[in-house]
Amino acid sequence: MALVSYVLFHATVAVAVDCIALDRDGKTCSLSGRVLTRAQNGGLLLEVPDGTFWAIQPQEITRESADDRPFQYLSREQFVEQLLSVLPDGFQAHTTARYVICYDTSKAYAAWCGGLFERLNQAFMNYWTRRGIRLYQPEYPLPVIIFSSKTAYREFAKDELGEAAGSILGYYSLRTNRVTMYDLTGVESIRSQRSRRSTVADINQLLARPEAEPLVATIVHEATHQLAYNSGMQTRYADNPMWLSEGLAIYFETPDLSSYRGWRGIGQINRNRLNAFRESLTSRTPDAMARLVADNNRFKNPENTLAAYAESWSLSYFFINKRPKEFQAYLQLVAKKPRLIWDEPARRLEDFKQCFGDDLVALDQEFLRYMASIK
Repeated sequence: MALVSYVLFHATVAVAVDCIALDRDGKTCSLSGRVLTRAQNGGLLLEVPDGTFWAIQPQEITRESADDRPFQYLSREQFVEQLLSVLPDGFQAHTTARYVICYDTSKAYAAWCGGLFERLNQAFMNYWTRRGIRLYQPEYPLPVIIFSSKTAYREFAKDELGEAAGSILGYYSLRTNRVTMYDLTGVESIRSQRSRRSTVADINQLLARPEAEPLVATIVHEATHQLAYNSGMQTRYADNPMWLSEGLAIYFETPDLSSYRGWRGIGQINRNRLNAFRESLTSRTPDAMARLVADNNRFKNPENTLAAYAESWSLSYFFINKRPKEFQAYLQLVAKKPRLIWDEPARRLEDFKQCFGDDLVALDQEFLRYMASIK
């Protein structure tokens, strides 16, 4: 039986549409969707037909009702229309089997990205189904926005990212479910004045340069986040340990610049992350693994961020290669986490030990020995 046959297609359970009227920041708003979770304080998490999540506080709700219509996602045509309506003038849509890409750059670049996303999608699904993880293809297209310039991208992204938009090449939004980025072939450091973006071949040649490696990695990284949250591997607005989310995305991101398509492999050694991890060992504390697992604080300190990302990749690489059954059990445990409930550090550690054993000292030593053996 073909591997892809193990990938399920996710069907929405027929539920009535929930209609919510709310007052937020002095503005009234009416939403129709399906309530995914109700918090103990009366707040709720609402999904609307384009896949956007609304976390609504109880004091914001002015009216709530339901009607007999079943909840349905937008059709592909409606999805395109809705996405274009929130973007500046000049955007067009390029669609693939599983993606809707709205762009104001060249059609060739949108097509190049679409091809990359589709290859990643198939590879991601096949990779995990081979390892016993049952995933599904969503019944709605995955949205991607590509701006022609970094300036326009930063202006659009600042509502979600704030000042950080200037230093981030692209991002996946848990709220809107979109990947947003800009045309990386316009980055001056890799584009000569004679570079053209008129064909996919031109783009392949440009992004095969060594200096383009972090740019291609960014595209794959954010698209992997989107896949994980739309295939059943992770749950949006649930307690997903940051080391796990980032480790998985980095595991898939390593570009293969020998491939004319810029990316081909999965799980290759990420030399940049490996070197960063090894450099961090001089200041690494004995409880580093436990602290990384228990909370996200190591990612919040700018002095520790690079080391936290490097260790997240290293841990994922170690578990996938040396402890695959335990890692599979951990992935499945985290995937079942309920929405809008954030675990305390003790709970996170308990979950981790349930899958990998109580002796974290011995596990850490095994981990360090394995990473030292990587050539």
